[in-house]
Order: sequence, then structure tokens, then C-alpha cells
Amino acid sequence: MLNEGRDNMKDVKTILKEGVTLHEIKTDKFKTNLCAVFLSTPLTRENITKGALVPMVLRRGSSKIKTQEEISKVLEEMYGAGFDCGIEKTGNNQVLKFYLESLNDEFVPNDEHLIEKSIEVLMDIVFNPLIVNNEFKNEYVNSEKENLKQIIQAKIDNKAKYAYERCIEEMYKNKPYGLYKFGYIEDLENINSANLYDYYKTLINECKIDIFVSGNINEMVKNKLEENLSIKNIQPRKAIYEISEKNEEKEDKQENEIIDKLQVNQGKLVIGLDIKNITEDEKYCVSVYNILLGGSANSKLFQNVREKASLAYTASSSYLRQKNNIIIRAGIEIDNFEKALNLIKEQLDDMKNSEFQEQEVENAKQLIISTVNGIPDSQDAEITYYFGQELAGKSTDIEQYVENIRKVQPKQINEVAKKIDINTIYFLRN
Repeated sequence: MLNEGRDNMKDVKTILKEGVTLHEIKTDKFKTNLCAVFLSTPLTRENITKGALVPMVLRRGSSKIKTQEEISKVLEEMYGAGFDCGIEKTGNNQVLKFYLESLNDEFVPNDEHLIEKSIEVLMDIVFNPLIVNNEFKNEYVNSEKENLKQIIQAKIDNKAKYAYERCIEEMYKNKPYGLYKFGYIEDLENINSANLYDYYKTLINECKIDIFVSGNINEMVKNKLEENLSIKNIQPRKAIYEISEKNEEKEDKQENEIIDKLQVNQGKLVIGLDIKNITEDEKYCVSVYNILLGGSANSKLFQNVREKASLAYTASSSYLRQKNNIIIRAGIEIDNFEKALNLIKEQLDDMKNSEFQEQEVENAKQLIISTVNGIPDSQDAEITYYFGQELAGKSTDIEQYVENIRKVQPKQINEVAKKIDINTIYFLRN
């Protein structure tokens, strides 16, 4: 097998087949091993609801373990192993995620190889679903359609999250990233056991497949996967997916202001910022910029909008690195909309024109470095980090990422700030 990534020993890659990659993250920090399978496919309105439904159906039972009850029993027999699955929107991809966490073999009696069992069970759930008459089991599909419907409907219950999603939707209207990751109720009506299984087969044959195993592992893991019948049955493919973090051209456009009305006690203000003509190296500057703007308790938004002016209950910002956006979020009194908006705009102007002190920049960098250095303390976080690198077509390890943050200088932040403009202002009020 072709091996890649040996220069980055933290994430050791093996190409199992074209479009199917094994990632081994060897660590003795944990008492558990974590196995994960990620299926990546481009976001489309046609398939996003089906994609959200697939993991929910797969978790109900496989060809060998036919019910959720049986899956639970198997996991219990594996000394309380845990299984989880879900869906994420990563760049312009919908990613189906499956996890199985089990005790490290070192802590298992009778010389049992729990990691082998974990791989076997997870591969069976993902790649060998329960099929009845050449389609998914109808009972499972109908039940999970109802569950997914409730998830989609619940989008509106958390008003802060709803406002965030609506802002993204407006920023990326008629573009893949504007789609809701769980899909749409109106599309559920046209999904049945047969066409969902057809979609699943297409997905498995075309998607990018990444298999991660994290823990105190050895050569046996790779051998076990290479010998696994589920993996052997997978066809090589030129995987169809969207490379993230590429520099999308941001159009020059006027600020788009949207005001929606719902029953809310507090106004939800979300401002989407575009970062234009940014280089890969400058993205590290943007990370520091975001901390200074609204990513900490010492940031401009927190100190000036929330603390000094008392115009917001919450005021923060986050950086969408894969899409070259910064999103500002604030909870405000409805009558304070104009005042809060104008003060936030003042902070953005100030970021362009003010000279940053070396110490405040250093403090912001240290906050990022502390967070990044903490990634290896969580198996899930470490897998997520290296999967992000994989989707971006990069191999920046954590140490190099930290070094790139250390290099950021105050003057560079001002230069980056000049490339940042408001795309959309979204306000949810009553």
C-alpha cells in the first residue's frame, strides 16, 4: 500500500484504495481508542436531506447487527464501548460522521483485541447496512424521517442559532454553503426506502472516505482494515468532494440588511464579514484579528459594546477559515439595534486604522496557541483537526500551526483588516 504523510508522523496516512484513506494517530495519552469514518460529498440541494438521513438509518442496524438493541448489546459486551454518528457542513462539503470509542486493549482482560472488534463493528454499520428487498428497511426509514423532521423544525427553537443560520443563508444565497446541514422538510416527502438506498450506493461509490484510528495502536490496525471484507468490497474511486480553504473570490457588493420578526425576548444581531483577496499566510493574521475583534473577554466588541456602552448582553466573533468569513454575534435590546450596529461598525473601522500594541497582539496569539496546543488532549479534537487538514489538501501539523501564529505582527493585522468588509447584517426581532 502507498503510504503518505510520513513526514508528519502524527497523522500517518495509508491509501487503502484510490479515494479511501486510513489515518493513524498514534498516542498513549488515553485509555481509549477512537475509530471514525468520514464520508465527504459536495453540498447540493438535491442530496443534502438524503445525506442527513443516511447516518440516522445506518445507526438502526447493519447486515450483521440488525437492530439498535443488538448494536447496544454488542457495545455493552465491548466493555461499554460508545457509538455515535452525525452530519456536518465543512466548507462546501456535507460530511457524514461515524464514531466508535472503546477501551484500549491494554486495559482489557483476557488478551482481547478490542480494537479489532471496534473496526469490524464500525465498518459493518457504515458499509453493510441492513437491506430488505434491495432497499433500506422501510420501518427504519419512516421512523428516522420523522426524527429528522423534528430536528429541522427545532431549528427555530434556539433563536441565537437560528439567526446565525439565517445570516449564513443570506450571505450564501443560491450557493452550496447557504444550505442547512440537516436539509429541508419539503424534500423529506419525496424520500423513500428505495431512493434513499440508491443515494447511499451512489454516495459510497463516489464520496471521499477517510478512516481515522486514534490511540495506542500498532501495525495490526492497518492490517485489520486491509483485510476487512467491507473495505475490500469498496471500489476505488476518483472521490468527488470540494477542497476547502481555497480562496473564493468575494464579490464587491453593498451591505445586505435583513430584518426578520419572530417571538423573541431579545434581539439577535448577526453580521457576516467577507475577507477579500487573502493569502494562506494571512489567514493566521485573520485568526489573531478575530481574537482582537470579538474572540475574547478583552476584545473590542466585548469591552466597548458590551461592557462600556452596555448595548449588548453578548458580543463576540468567530472566524470561518474555510469560507474566508468572520461572523459577529450580539444579543441586544431591540430598541438598541441602530446604536449597537453603529458602535460595532466603529470597532471594525478602528481595527483598520488603529495601531495595535505588541502586548495585546501577543495576548491574542497566546490565547490561540493555548487552544491549539490543547487539541491533542482530546481524541475527537485531534481527529477533527487532521480531517480539516485533509479536506484542505494540507499537512500542517499542530507545531507548525503554532509557529505560524507566533510569526504574526501587529502591522500585518492592520493590513488584513483593510481586506474585511460587511457582507450581511441580519437582525431578528419581535
